[in-house]
Amino acid sequence: MVGGTVGAVDASFWSGRSVFVTGHTGFKGAWLCVLLDALGARVHGYALDTDEHYLYQRAGLTDLVATDQRADIRDTDRLRAALAASGAQVVLHLAAQTVVRESYDDPGEAFSTNVMGTFGVLHACRDVPAVTRCVVVTTDKVYTNREWVWGYREDDRLGGDDPYSASKAAAEIVARSMAVSFPRDGYAMATARAGNVMGGGDATPEALMPELVGAYAAGRPAVLRRPAAVRPWQHVLEPLSGYLTLAEHLTPDRHATAWNFGPVAEDALTVGQVATRLADAWGEGASWRDGGDPGPHEAGLLMLDSARARTELGWTPVYRASAALDRVVTWEKQVRTGQATALEATRTQVEEYLRLGGVR
Repeated sequence: MVGGTVGAVDASFWSGRSVFVTGHTGFKGAWLCVLLDALGARVHGYALDTDEHYLYQRAGLTDLVATDQRADIRDTDRLRAALAASGAQVVLHLAAQTVVRESYDDPGEAFSTNVMGTFGVLHACRDVPAVTRCVVVTTDKVYTNREWVWGYREDDRLGGDDPYSASKAAAEIVARSMAVSFPRDGYAMATARAGNVMGGGDATPEALMPELVGAYAAGRPAVLRRPAAVRPWQHVLEPLSGYLTLAEHLTPDRHATAWNFGPVAEDALTVGQVATRLADAWGEGASWRDGGDPGPHEAGLLMLDSARARTELGWTPVYRASAALDRVVTWEKQVRTGQATALEATRTQVEEYLRLGGVR
C-alpha cells in the first residue's frame, strides 16, 4: 500500500474503503483494480465475463478483489442487491459497450447498455443509503464534434453521430436528470470524460494499441484505419487517477457536475504519429501502413480541455504521450518474454505512477 497523498490522489481516503466498480473486468477496470489495491481499498466488482486474453484474466485479478460478481448492469435487482451487500460508499461506474465499430453492428445493444445500464446503476445508488458518491465514466466522444482545433469544455454541447457516441451522450443526459430530479441527502453524482487510453495488456476489440502491439510483436506491419485522425492520448492510469480524485472531492456541492480528464494539448496526436512513436520505441523494424478502409464514420479531430479538473481538483497528468508509449512497450516486452507476470508488470507501473505523482 502507498501511504500519504500521492499526486492528486489521497491514499488515506481509499485505505480500507469499500469501493463498488462496475466493468471491473474491462481494460480500464483491470488497471483500476490494481490501482485501488495499491491504495489499500477493498474492491467489489460487478461486470460481465471476459475472455482469457483480457488483462483481468491474464493477471489473475479475481484473487485481488473482495467480491467478483459476473452479471449484467441491466439486471437491476441483482445489481441493487450486490451494491447493498458490498457496503460500498463509493461507486465507480465503468461498465459499458465501448467499441465504436461494434455500435454500428448492434446499435440496440449500445443504447441499451450505455443508457439503460447507466440508469440502473444510478437508480441503485439512490436506493442504497450507504452510497455517498458515484462517478459515472463516459467518454470524450460525448460532445457534438465540430472538428475544432481546441479542446472541448464540460459545458459544450453534447451530441454524437455514431451510435456509441450518441449513447454515451445520452447517458450523460440520463445521469444529470437522475441527479437533479431525484436528489438524496448526503449523496453526490458526477460524470467523467477522458481521452483515448493506452497501457499494457489492452485487448479491446478494434482498438489501436492491440493492433500495434500485436503487429509489432509478430514482425508484421500494423494496419491503420484512420492514420490522420487526431485524438487526446494518455496512459490508462491518468484518467483513473482523475476518477479517484473526483470521487474524493465529490461533496454535495459538486452534485450533477461533469469533468474532463485529458492530456496536455501537445499530446493530441494523430493515429499515425502514435503508431510511429510506438514503432520507434519497440524497435525490431516495427512499422505500419494505411489500410485504405476507414470504416464507418468516426470523428477526425477531438481534444479535451481539462482546466476545470486542474483548477478545482488539483489534477494534472503525470506522463506525456512519449513516456506513456515507453511504458506500453516495457509492459508488453516484460510479459511476453516472461520477465514479469501480467500482475507484476501492472503493479510495478502503478507503484511508479504513484511515486512520480507524489513529487510533481
